[in-house]
Amino acid sequence: MFAHEQRQRVVALCIELSRRGYLAGTGGNVALRIDAECFAVTPSAIDYLSMQAEDICIVRTKDLHQLDGTRTPSVETGLHAQVMRRRPDVGCSIHTHQPVASACTLLGAPLEVTQPALRRLLGARIPIAGYMPSGTGLLARLLARQLRPTVNAYLLRNHGVVCCGTNLQAAVTVVEALELVARSHLQTQIQARAAREPDLAAGLQRVLTALDSHRHTSGASSLSQT
Repeated sequence: MFAHEQRQRVVALCIELSRRGYLAGTGGNVALRIDAECFAVTPSAIDYLSMQAEDICIVRTKDLHQLDGTRTPSVETGLHAQVMRRRPDVGCSIHTHQPVASACTLLGAPLEVTQPALRRLLGARIPIAGYMPSGTGLLARLLARQLRPTVNAYLLRNHGVVCCGTNLQAAVTVVEALELVARSHLQTQIQARAAREPDLAAGLQRVLTALDSHRHTSGASSLSQT
C-alpha cells in the first residue's frame, strides 16, 4: 500500500482526536503531507473509530486528483490543499467542529490572542473566513485569503476551524490551544454581560460548562489551562 505509514498515522490521530472530543462521528477531517506533490486525507462519511489505513485517500496537492485509495476523499479536501499549497512549512492540517472554538465562529469575529506562549503558537490574531457551504471551492478560497505564514489556526464562520502545524503533534497542540483561547474569549463575553443581563449570562455560562464537560468526558487535554 502506498504511504502505508502515513495512512496509519492519520488513523491513529483521528482516534486520538475523537477520544478527546475534537472529532465526532464523521465530522471533521485530517490531512498529512507525504511530499511536495501529494498528501493523505481522511475519506468522506466514515466513522473515525472504525476507520482503517486502507480507507485513507492520497490526493495530488495541485489539483486534488486522487492518486490512491478506493474511498471518496473528504468533501473538505480543498481546505487542506489550500493550506498545503500556501504553507510549505505545514506537515499536517486538521479541520474540526470542536465545541468551544466552533461556538466562537457564530460570533463572526476574529479572536485576539493575548498570552505570549499562545501567540507564538497560534499567531497574534485568529482570523475568520466568511461563511460558504461546506465542501465547496468557495469555502476553500475564502480560507486561502486568510492564510498567513505566522498564523496556525483559522475560524470558519458558522462552521468550525482549521488548525495546522509542522507535524501531527504540532497540529494537535494548535487544536488544543485554540480551544483554550476560545474558552477564555467566551468567558470574557459572559462576564461582560453579567451585570446588565444576568439571566442571559447565567444561561451562557451553563452552555460553556456543558461544552467543557463534553470535551473532558471524551478525553483530557494535554495542555495546561494556566
